[in-house]
Amino acid sequence: MAGDKPNVVFVLGGPGAGKGTQCAKIVDAFGYQHLSAGDLLREERSKPGSEFGELIESHITNGTIVPVEITCSLLERAMITSEAVNFLIDGFPRNQDNLEGWNKTMKDKVNVKFVLFFNCDEETCVKRCLSRGAAGSGRSDDNEESLKKRCNTYVKATMPIIQHFKEKDMVKEIDAGRTPDLVFNEVKEYFA
Repeated sequence: MAGDKPNVVFVLGGPGAGKGTQCAKIVDAFGYQHLSAGDLLREERSKPGSEFGELIESHITNGTIVPVEITCSLLERAMITSEAVNFLIDGFPRNQDNLEGWNKTMKDKVNVKFVLFFNCDEETCVKRCLSRGAAGSGRSDDNEESLKKRCNTYVKATMPIIQHFKEKDMVKEIDAGRTPDLVFNEVKEYFA
């Protein structure tokens, strides 16, 4: 992270909206590094002796949001140890506390370009997550009970963050209910 500030694109959308799928395509096509807040948290949770492991597991299982200090420190560590200068931060900030924590610790260290918002109806999102879980995703939260909580948290906590960025004219909204290739055709326009 030496030299110029890294560029960050926040990637938001409901559980199963296709954030990970589209991020993989952006990485391949445009050389961004994908940092999934959820993946970083799951990785930290599974580390033997992690001081945050049990706390993270509890939040993931209950569909609630991990304290911002933990998430920001994992994101910052990942950026510092990377050679990349362009980052996709997937699934963050997910609530007002995340946004305030990010602004407090990271705002002056990065250049936030925009928010890529994958808008997808809840029914489609739930079907995708259950299908992913049935296919052996290995995610403890790809089940009906956790999904209801996650969707509820998304509507109550994350949608106001998306609205906050819309008011700053920083949101690129995409209809994510279509096939991955159709979605990516639109995504490409924002990175070309």
